[in-house]
Amino acid sequence: MRITRISTHVVGTPWRNLTYVQVHTDEGLTGVGETRMLGHTDALTGYLREAEVNHIAGSDPFAIEDLVRRMKYGDFGRAGEIVMSGIACVETACWDIKGKALGVPVWQLLGGAATDRVKAYANGWYTTERTPEAYHEAARRVVDRGYRALKIDPFGAGRFELDHAESRYAVSLIEAVRDAVGDETELMLEMHGRFSPATAVRLAREMAPYRPAWLEEPVPPENLKALAKVARKVDLPVATGERIHDRVEFRELFESQAADIVQPDVGHIGGILETRKLAATAETHYVLLAPHNVGGPVLTSASLQVGFSTPNFKILEHFNDFADAEIKKVVKGAPEVVDGYFARSQAPGLGVELDTDAAAEFPQQRAHFDLWADGWEKRNPDA
Repeated sequence: MRITRISTHVVGTPWRNLTYVQVHTDEGLTGVGETRMLGHTDALTGYLREAEVNHIAGSDPFAIEDLVRRMKYGDFGRAGEIVMSGIACVETACWDIKGKALGVPVWQLLGGAATDRVKAYANGWYTTERTPEAYHEAARRVVDRGYRALKIDPFGAGRFELDHAESRYAVSLIEAVRDAVGDETELMLEMHGRFSPATAVRLAREMAPYRPAWLEEPVPPENLKALAKVARKVDLPVATGERIHDRVEFRELFESQAADIVQPDVGHIGGILETRKLAATAETHYVLLAPHNVGGPVLTSASLQVGFSTPNFKILEHFNDFADAEIKKVVKGAPEVVDGYFARSQAPGLGVELDTDAAAEFPQQRAHFDLWADGWEKRNPDA
C-alpha cells in the first residue's frame, strides 16, 4: 500500500480554524487527521503542499516512524509548531489507515487497553456574561449534562499582575462555580501563562479554598525556572505543556520536577505515537498525562486512542459539546461523553469519518483570538 496524495479541508470557526487532512492510498483506504491553528492556517497548508511532494506521496502509510522522521528532519531545518502540526495531521491519518486495514482500533495497536473509559472535563462552557450569577448557572448546566470535571479561567485579561479588585472578582467567579458544581466535581484552574511567579503564587493561595484540581500554565511557558519557583511555593498540582511542540523539549521539564501533569497537544506535537512516547517518559517521572484538546472530534478521537492505552492518562479536555454545536455534522462518529466519561471505542482506526461536503459549508475564517485585549471574553465567549 502506498500514499497517493493528501487533501486538506479547513473548517472555520470564529476563534480558530480546524484543519483536516485526508491521506489517500492506492488501495482505496483513506485516513483522517486534524490540528487546530490560531492565526497560522495558511502557513500550515503551505507546508503540507510542500511535504506532500517531498515526503508524503509514495510513502508506505504503515511505516509511520519513517515518515515522521523524514517530515521532521528531511528538510534540514528545526521543526517548530507548523511542521509538527503538519506531521500530526498526516501521522494521525496513517494510524487511521492502519487500524482500518487491520480491522482494529488504534488503541489496540499502541499496546492494547489500559482502561475501558477516559474521564472528560468540560471547556468552552462559559458562553455567558462574566458574572458570578451567570457562571453559577452555566456551571450547573455542565454538571446536569453528566460532567464531573470542568475548567475555568476567572482572571479576565490580566497579565503579569492582577490588582486587588480584579483578584477579588476572580475569586467570586470560582466561588460561584464551586458552589454550583459541588465538592465532588474536579475544577481545573487555567492561567494561560500570563502571570509573574509572585502573582501566580498569590492567586493560587487565594483560590486554594475552592480546591482546584490543578494550576495550569501559571507563568509564561518559556521559563522553566519560573515554573519551578511557583511549583515549590504552592500546594496545588501544576500542569503545563500545551505550547511545547517537540517531545524532546519536555526533558528539562521532567528533570526540573516543575510539573505534576503534562498537557501535550496531539495536534501540535507530531501526533499519536509521539504523544504515547511522551506518556511513557512521563510515567518514569511519576507524572500524569492530560492532553490539551481544543480541536474538533478527530483530535478528540486521536487523543482518546492514547488515553485508552496509557496507564498514567488522567483526563481529556473536551470542547466539542460546548463550542462546536454548529459544526458537529462535519465529523461522523464523533466521541460522546456519557456520565462524565468517554467509553472505549471498538471501531477500526480512529472510528470517525470526515464529511467533506459538510466541511465545505464552513470555510476558513480570519479567526480572532486575543487573550490580552480588553473585553476579550465578551468577543470570544467560546474560548
